[in-house]
Amino acid sequence: MERVTGYFVDTYSIIEFLKGNKKFIKYFKGNPIATILNLMELYYIVLRDFGKKQADKEFSRFLNCSVDFNNEDVKEAMQFRLKFRKKGKDFSYADAVGYTVAKKNKVKFVTGDDAFRKLRNVKFVK
Repeated sequence: MERVTGYFVDTYSIIEFLKGNKKFIKYFKGNPIATILNLMELYYIVLRDFGKKQADKEFSRFLNCSVDFNNEDVKEAMQFRLKFRKKGKDFSYADAVGYTVAKKNKVKFVTGDDAFRKLRNVKFVK
């Protein structure tokens, strides 16, 4: 497996970066990573708010950040999701996979999603 440096940037982080939120800029220096699931969410949000041309542009812009995940990552992510759902936190599939992939790659999961606020391996930014 290729050594990943930087941070895992979830969809929240990518959107904040695109909005120009200065608190997120430093997490996009170096080699940030995300999964195709985050890019799927990004594409949808930009498509909805700004149209196909802009969605295509932003999807392509972040495609080089995409890292793969495997069956074991999916299983671990769904166990994580179920564990926290029982505690009243409802993580999306994309977020659960992202958090798992971040841990596997030994990078911090960067988000402003309140559900992640006090979890290990999270860099919470608002």
